[in-house]
Amino acid sequence: MDRDWIATARTLSEALPYLQRYSGAVVVIKFGGNAMGDDAAMAEFARDIVLMRQVGVNPVVVHGGGPMINEMLAKLGIESKFVRGKRVTDKETVEVVEMILSGLVNKRIVQAINDQGGRAVGLSGKDDDLLVAVADDPELGFVGRPVEMNVEVLRDLFKAGIIPVVAPVATGMEDNETFNVNGDTAAGAIAGALRADRLLLLTDVPGVKDAEGKVVTQLSPEQVRQMTADGVIAGGMIPKTETALAALEAGVRAVVILDGRLPNASLLELFTEYGAGSMIRESSMEPRVKP
Repeated sequence: MDRDWIATARTLSEALPYLQRYSGAVVVIKFGGNAMGDDAAMAEFARDIVLMRQVGVNPVVVHGGGPMINEMLAKLGIESKFVRGKRVTDKETVEVVEMILSGLVNKRIVQAINDQGGRAVGLSGKDDDLLVAVADDPELGFVGRPVEMNVEVLRDLFKAGIIPVVAPVATGMEDNETFNVNGDTAAGAIAGALRADRLLLLTDVPGVKDAEGKVVTQLSPEQVRQMTADGVIAGGMIPKTETALAALEAGVRAVVILDGRLPNASLLELFTEYGAGSMIRESSMEPRVKP
C-alpha cells in the first residue's frame, strides 16, 4: 500500500482528540490577504471551512476586501484620501465599499464554499442589524466601530447547518447610515458577541514576533501589552493584537494570529498539537488544546 495513504490514515486517527475537542465549538475566521485573489487558495480555504462544518464545528467567516475596493475606486476615478495612514471614507466611497464587500467579495466566498459541498449564506453586518456602529473617528467619515451586535441570526444559521459569511459593513446607530468596518475589528466583535471558542485572524505574516524576530507561539494579554509598550509589537500588528485583547475581554477563549498563506492553516491550528501561529489567551502556558 502507498505510504502516503498510510500517513493520511495515521494523521486522521491522530486528529481524533482535536475533532472531539472542537465538536460544537464556534470558530470565527477572519479571511483576507493575498489568498482572496488566488483561485486555488480560495478553493483550499473553502474546503477547510466545509471540513470544519462536517466534523461539527460552527465556523463563521468574516472577510475583508481592501485590494478589490482600491481597484474599483481607481476604475471609477474616485481619489483616496488618508489621515494618519487611514482611508477617509466619504459617502461616495462607502457606496463602493458596500458594493464590493457585500456583493463581489462576499458572493465569491459563498460560491467557493458551496462548490466544495458546503452550505453557505452571505450576509453583511447590516442584515438583521448584525453589526450596529458609530463613527470611529469623525475625520475618517463613514468608518465605523461596532457598538451593538445581534448574533441570533448566526445562531439560527448554525442550527440549520449553514455557514455564515459576513461582509464588514454596518448599520449606523443614529441615522441608519452605512459604515465600513475594519475586517479584523468586525471579526473580533462578532466573536466576542458569540463568546466564540476561537478567533482566527488569517494574515500575510507568520504571527507575532519577539525582539529577535522569532514567532511567539503563546502569549498572555500582559505579554502583548508589554511588547507593545516596548515597541516590539508595532505597525500593522498593533490593530490585530488590539482586536485580540478586546475579543478576550468579551469572552472569546483564545485568539490566534496565523499565516493564511500556509496550506490548510486553519485546520493546522485547530486539529494539530502545536498549531500554526501566535495564540493569545489568559493562561498562555497551558497546552494549546485542553483534554
